[in-house]
Amino acid sequence: MKDWHLYIIRCHDGSLYTGVTIDVERRFREHQAQGRKCAKYLKGKAPLALVFQICIGEKRKAYQLEWHIKQLPRTKKEALLQGKITLGTLFEQK
Repeated sequence: MKDWHLYIIRCHDGSLYTGVTIDVERRFREHQAQGRKCAKYLKGKAPLALVFQICIGEKRKAYQLEWHIKQLPRTKKEALLQGKITLGTLFEQK
């Protein structure tokens, strides 16, 4: 069984995109290529920067975490990226 990873990409306009995959490097290349495998949200928002990634393990946990992060306000996402808070801290607050 392959481990699942959560990643966050910063777009040229400063917006953040959160996703999950089993191969972060491959998925990021797909997003950068802006082809048919690129997420719709990221189309036309290059250049992209991979700013966060973490191994979650189980697919179910990765998708749950992705959903929770997508619900966060931008300030919390930025705090996570800057290392001011951890994923554990985020879930303790819920």
